[in-house]
Amino acid sequence: MAFEAKLSLRQMQKMVMTPMLQQAIHLLQLSRMELLQAVRQEVETNPVLEELTEEPTESDEAAALKPVSEDAAIERNGEGPTAEIDWDSYLQDASDYRPSIQRESVDRFDSEILLTRSHSLQDHLLFQLHLTARDQERLRLGGLIIGELDDNGYLRTSIEELASLAGVPLESMESALRLIQGFDPAGVGARDLRECLLIQLRTHPDEHATAEAIVGSYLHDVERHRFGKIATALGVPLREVQDAVAQIASLEPKPGKNYSSEEPQYITPDVYILKVDGRLLVALNEDGLPRLRVSRYYRQILSKHTPVPREARGYVEEKMRSALWFIRSIEQRKRTLIKVAESLVKHQRDFFEYGISYLKPLTLRQVADDVSMHESTISRVTTNKYVQTPQGLFGLKYFFHRGVPSTIGEVVSSRRVRDLVRRYLTEEDASKPLSDQKIVEILAKAHGVEIARRTVAKYRGQLKIPSSNQRRYV
Repeated sequence: MAFEAKLSLRQMQKMVMTPMLQQAIHLLQLSRMELLQAVRQEVETNPVLEELTEEPTESDEAAALKPVSEDAAIERNGEGPTAEIDWDSYLQDASDYRPSIQRESVDRFDSEILLTRSHSLQDHLLFQLHLTARDQERLRLGGLIIGELDDNGYLRTSIEELASLAGVPLESMESALRLIQGFDPAGVGARDLRECLLIQLRTHPDEHATAEAIVGSYLHDVERHRFGKIATALGVPLREVQDAVAQIASLEPKPGKNYSSEEPQYITPDVYILKVDGRLLVALNEDGLPRLRVSRYYRQILSKHTPVPREARGYVEEKMRSALWFIRSIEQRKRTLIKVAESLVKHQRDFFEYGISYLKPLTLRQVADDVSMHESTISRVTTNKYVQTPQGLFGLKYFFHRGVPSTIGEVVSSRRVRDLVRRYLTEEDASKPLSDQKIVEILAKAHGVEIARRTVAKYRGQLKIPSSNQRRYV
């Protein structure tokens, strides 16, 4: 078999992911904090990029009310920033990266939304301790106990160990513990669930005598619904036992859960949907993001009137192209966010006006078709992004979910159905909790929503609501 070497030409087309296109896609999916870090890193590594320090003018802010238009500087003919640039023309019409948000429009919102409270359980208890402690010794022992409480408000360290650690008699430490157990929230400082419930019941001993007796000796029977046995043992009517169990169920088993020992976390909205004079308007939040432009010094270097060595000019041109592409990529990210937010207003207007009961099913493809972009682009730009709306703060991904069919021919949002499940379960009669099948029947009759019992069970699990049997006396 003979081998032959020869040259041949073949014409073909293929997609090439250039480094600059990769950068544009990367910027699109960054969160606000990540974008800020990316901008700062680019400014540090590219000497052509500069950060503007002056505040935007009133004309800049007024322009934010206008619809976002396409930047004339972006090539529409497929030529990228690697094409030849007429630098003199560029110097006459350089495009700076300026915030497009109108500051006055968003004054009604905090620029950052607090997600977790910063006032910890320990802070709350120490404040009360300083108000009630009669002497420094009581203050010291109380502070030691508070420092040993877990996030739920329980004391997991034995009182004997604390007394030994503090070098005081056991009676002194127990006295300090009783002081702490009298603080708000009721039940704090308990060593187990039984003590936690008893502390809460003893705030009104005359009203909860039966409940106190049940907690003291019959919690095990309550878990197994042996109410007749409890009634016989206590010599009281069955109805009184059932009422007492209902009282116990209303107590807080984790008195410290509403306090956080973690550092507060904040979310800053990427975009605002505002209701102004009855109209829903979209505005970007670029407050705090650096404003970029190309350095005038390097513009001058590239001027035809400035003699520059070939090697230096080549370096500056490369950095100039990189800077221009970076600015344009951020502008493209900005326009895409605006378009997606405007599409959300178009599809979910009733939700923004009236609340979750009016939330409609929506897919990434619907928005992609609406704004003439690829579905993957919509997915990237809605990742880790948040919008402040008249109904509150939401992740952009919140608005994308499937629909549930109904008997009236309308497809209902799955989030709306889950909210209906939550509402019926939280408003139910505690003595007659609704079963999953009963919820199915109610949804079908009252709202025309047809879902399976297992779907209700799934939503209930997502809401962390126990089954009807577990809710009956818990």
